[in-house]
Formats: sequence, C-alpha cells, structure tokens
Amino acid sequence: MGQKKQYYVIWKGKNPGIYKGWQACKKEVDGFEGARYMGFLSREAAQNAFESSYEDSLKANARKKKASKDLLKKIGPPNYRSISVDAASSGNPGIMEYQGVDTKSGKKLFRQGPFEEGTNNIGEFLAIVHGLAYLKKHQSSRVLYTDSKTAMSWVRKKKCNTQLKPSEKNTVLFQMIRRAEEWLHSNSYETPVVKWETRAWGEIPADFGRK
Repeated sequence: MGQKKQYYVIWKGKNPGIYKGWQACKKEVDGFEGARYMGFLSREAAQNAFESSYEDSLKANARKKKASKDLLKKIGPPNYRSISVDAASSGNPGIMEYQGVDTKSGKKLFRQGPFEEGTNNIGEFLAIVHGLAYLKKHQSSRVLYTDSKTAMSWVRKKKCNTQLKPSEKNTVLFQMIRRAEEWLHSNSYETPVVKWETRAWGEIPADFGRK
C-alpha cells in the first residue's frame, strides 16, 4: 500500500518552493529541463527537506524504503480479512470525524461526524468501539486494525481518558463517549484489535488523507 503524498518540494523548477498537491507541483516542473522535486506526506517533512537538499532527501528516502522493506519482510502483509478504522481532527480540539472501512477493498462501512469540537484520540476511541459493535452485530470474526496505541489503551481500560472538557459545542460527542464506555462494560467480544504497522504497510486504509 503506497502512502499518498500531500506536499511537494521543488528544489529546481520554474518557482522553487513547497506546493500542496501534485497538480500544483506539476505546473511548476512540466517542461523545465532538469527539474528536481519530491513528494512528502506532511508539510513539516516537506519543510525540513526544502531546507536540506535534493540529494540528501534522495538518500533519506532510500534509507526509509529499505527500513520499510526490512520490516515488511519481518512481519509480513496485513490480514486483509479485517476492517480498519481511523479518525481525523482539524485542530486539537477541532472539527473531528471518524470512519471504518474494509481493509482490502476500502469500502466504507460506517462514518460519523464531523463533530464541532473533538480530538483525534476521542475519534480513534469511538472508531474502535463502533467497529467492535459493528463486527459483533454482523457476527463477524474479522480483525480490527487501528493506528492509535492511545485509543487501544483506552478501549482495554473501557474508559475514554480524554482531557477535553464538556461544553455546549461537544455535548453530542460526550453523549457518544458515554454510550461507547457503556457498550464496553456491558458487552464481551473476541475481535482482535491490532496495531496497524504504518512503517511497513503505509497509511491505514481508513485514513482521511489530511496529513
């Protein structure tokens, strides 16, 4: 699974700089002889690379790919008989939503939000519980993948240990949190909740692509 590049650095092109999205980058390098550019997953990574050099970034990218291949060889591919969940938050707190998809096909199984005031950890927690309830309802023995160790810990403890304070903006969200906690306390499940290995497999299939 390849990771989707969100930002592009142009070291040598019509107008060197950092661009969001491939189309913006393409306009700056098309027809420019000897263009030097590269895609990155986050603006922070792109900024660090821009302040370095194209050659150094090529070497770093090669080292990263080798490490990913070594890890993939060690742990193998993901279990595609599974669902994957993820959340996205614009700010902390900020507008938050979460979803669950079929790992192999990417087919959306459920989606909630956007909520006006939430955090990514809350979204990850709710996504896991929603996924567990979904699989139990459908009597499915599939695995559930998440990329959040924090949310996995909260689910094990059956408690959303958020520092976010209740307010008028997040009333509905806190009602959902209470229902999720109640579900964990009143239901048993055999679904394995497994950490998604991003370094080996790329972004989790339920990712919102907003990094």
